[in-house]
Formats: sequence, C-alpha cells, structure tokens
Amino acid sequence: MGKDYYKVLGISRGASEDEIKKAYRKQALRFHPDKNKSAGAEDKFKEIAEAYDVLSDAKKKDIYDRFGEEGLKGSADGGGGGHGGPSYNYTFQGDPHAIFTEFFGGRSPFDHFFSQNGEDDMDIHDPFTAFSMGGMGGMGGMGGMGGMQGMGGFHRPFKSHPGGPHRARQRKKDPPVVHELKVSLEEVYSGCTKKMKISRKRLNPDGCTMRSEDKILTVDIKRGWKEGTKITFPREGDETPSNIPADVVFVVKDKPHPLFRREGSDIVYPAKISLREALCGCTVNAPTLDGRTITVASADVVKPGTKKRIAGEGLPLSKCPEKRGDMILDFSVKFPDKLGQSTRDALKQILPP
Repeated sequence: MGKDYYKVLGISRGASEDEIKKAYRKQALRFHPDKNKSAGAEDKFKEIAEAYDVLSDAKKKDIYDRFGEEGLKGSADGGGGGHGGPSYNYTFQGDPHAIFTEFFGGRSPFDHFFSQNGEDDMDIHDPFTAFSMGGMGGMGGMGGMGGMQGMGGFHRPFKSHPGGPHRARQRKKDPPVVHELKVSLEEVYSGCTKKMKISRKRLNPDGCTMRSEDKILTVDIKRGWKEGTKITFPREGDETPSNIPADVVFVVKDKPHPLFRREGSDIVYPAKISLREALCGCTVNAPTLDGRTITVASADVVKPGTKKRIAGEGLPLSKCPEKRGDMILDFSVKFPDKLGQSTRDALKQILPP
C-alpha cells in the first residue's frame, strides 16, 4: 500500500489548489524542525514536503490520482502494481527546507510572532499564529516567555532571518517600481497582449544570498483602456533578506499618433481645408482606426476652430467596450499667403462687409 499524500496533508481527494497550499502551510509550520523538537518531526516535515511536491504539480498529481505511489515512482505495468499506466519514475530529491523557503517567498512565516497586524494569508488555525493575535496575554505577558523553553525555544533567533527576531520585525515593503507601458491607439482600439521583461534580485533558498534573474510579465491590454491605467504585479521587485519585494506597476501611456490625438474615448482628426472650401463647402475623407475611410460633406461656412462630431467612430469605452466614443473633425482653414489685386477687388464686391 503506497503513501496517502492527501492524508499526509490532512485533506481529502479532490481538494483544490488553494486547499492544497493551505494544508501544506499549516502542516509545514506545525512540523518545522526549528519549532517542533519532538521525535520524528524532521521525517514528518520531509514527508509533508514530498506530498506537496506531488499534489501541487498537475502532471504528478494526475498520475498519482490514477495509479497511486506505485505508478508515480515506478512502472505502473511492471513494478507499479499492474495498473497499465505509464512509467514515471518519480523520486523526491528536493530539499524540504528549500521548498519551505520558496513557498513563503523567502520571508520567515514566523515573523507573525513579532507582528500585531497579521500580514498576508494568516491562518487562524495554524498552531503558531495565536501568538500574533494577542495570545501572549495567556502566558502572563512577556514574563511568560520563560515557559516557551519547553515549546522548542521560540526565544531563539530564527535561521531564516540572520540577526534574530529583531531583524525580522524590521523588514519593510519597498515602494512600488513604476514603468511606462506605451501603447498605440490601434492597440487600444483592438486590445493586445504585451510581454515585459524585468530584471530583479531574488533570494536563494538559504534565505541569505541572492541571485539576479529575468522574468517575463504578461500584460493584457483591454480594449479602450485610458492613459494612466495602472497594472500591478504584487511583490515582483527585488528581494533581499531585509525587505519585502516591491510591487511592479505598469502605467499605460499613449504613443504619439501620426493622424489622431486622443481625448478620453474620442479621437480628434485635424481636417485641413482651403479658404475656398471653408466658404463654399467642402468634402473631407477621414481615415478610421480600423482602416476605413469616412466621407464627410459640409455645405456650411467653416470657421477656424469649427468641430464636427462623427458618432461611434472613436475608441471603445473602457467600462463598456461594445460601445465607442466619437471621432471629432477639428477644422483648420489654410489662408493664402498673398492675393493679386484683381482677386482683392473681386472679393470686395462679392463678400459682405
């Protein structure tokens, strides 16, 4: 009979990804050998890491669910129990402490002992979080710290934070790292996906040394997003033993367009016409963002600064992308540089005073 990884984590088959993570968090904290000095805690801690390593990986979990530990670790149709399944040959070779460190993002989960605000996904059912929720009072305040000797020596500096609990308490989150994300009006019109590469520092599993790495962040630009829209990637900044990684924030910025300028969800097209067209009527062929041409005729006198609105030919509305803003024709009249005397005389006769 093979190992029951679900039983190791204290969950039932069919548990969700979040339930698996929560169960690992709870069990790993309970049996971490730095905190649990009972016999067998180290072996239990490793067993918990192995169970999480399998159940958190979709491929390993699928094979385990179908063929059990035998099918996962050997040939399911040979030494694996004759289930007729594939040969996976899984062997747990991971470092349970490295898995623990990676799971908690390089920070010590035991920071809660020295915090009163219970950051992140604190689980009130975890055996250690009671102390961060005012539970110290039941031990006679700080005077009760002496009784903690029998609980694994919580007063000692934690290995994941060189310098002890005082250093853990001083870890602060860095301010956001902001980048401009330039998009064209055509991209705002249609929507697009941008892949942004960032370089950052990450803690190694030992919790002390660091490495440099690149990461690709994918940003889905939604139709109609306005300039200034912010997309935040939590804690993707530099990570050091003394900080909480900053959020990485991308701010949408419009690229200059050769034909249009943007006003919210409207686009403005500068329509240049001659003086004769302004006085006698004109026809403007206006391009659109999707490659069409709209013909707009005007028989009225067009004064400098006159605007004409064409409904529904602008950008999608950010909150209702199936609707669109307008295109605005912004007329500018080109006057002649000079006029001959005969033209001047004719205009004096024709034009009103």
